[in-house]
Amino acid sequence: MANMPLATWGHAGVPLLMLPTAAADYLEYERFLMIDYMRGWIDAGRVRVYSVNSVNQRSLLNSNTPPDARIELIKRYNSYLIEEVLPLIRQDTGDPNPLPMVMGISLGAYLAANLFFKHSDVFGGALLYSGTYDIRNYLDGYYTDDVYFNNPLDYLSNMNDEYHLSHLRQRKIVLFTGQGDYEAPDRTRALSNVLNAKGVNHWLDVWGHDVNHDWPWWRKAIVHHFNTLFGGL
Repeated sequence: MANMPLATWGHAGVPLLMLPTAAADYLEYERFLMIDYMRGWIDAGRVRVYSVNSVNQRSLLNSNTPPDARIELIKRYNSYLIEEVLPLIRQDTGDPNPLPMVMGISLGAYLAANLFFKHSDVFGGALLYSGTYDIRNYLDGYYTDDVYFNNPLDYLSNMNDEYHLSHLRQRKIVLFTGQGDYEAPDRTRALSNVLNAKGVNHWLDVWGHDVNHDWPWWRKAIVHHFNTLFGGL
């Protein structure tokens, strides 16, 4: 991968790897005040946060890049997170098996889901907000094995490997969506239906028709979910 900066907050607690929204960078969560809303848990040593860049601007959102090159960038990004970021988290925490949670919003939720569902043996859970989990619409009809194995709705629907399913059934999974402007709750419900069919417990959290695809709602959601996952302050 190209130069990929990383930001971190906190000194102890459950590691949380955050992947940005559509075409944003590793400081997006700080700019949009999400880190401020997490601050109580960070300062209390319950959560330590890591944030990295995305590749969506160069891959799924880049119509000038051929579809095979777009999916190749997704594959390389996934490898970067496993081969470079995960070892860094292990070193930083001093834990050889820290089981970080992973989080993403909007198209970042796709990247987070793809990472988590393919590697649930090394991640402890996922917070997936307002996401899409079927990327075929971004690939102009292009479809190969590489697309299949990086398209969560496809490979999860056919997953029968007890090694992966047993890990998924032990993890904490939050699927959040609103039903207001620019939200697409059916995409989140589709992922929930697949997980239900596989016996994978998860928290499907669908908020109201006034809940838009925007930061004020995601900030409220993170407080709600952190209170449950990491305890009230």
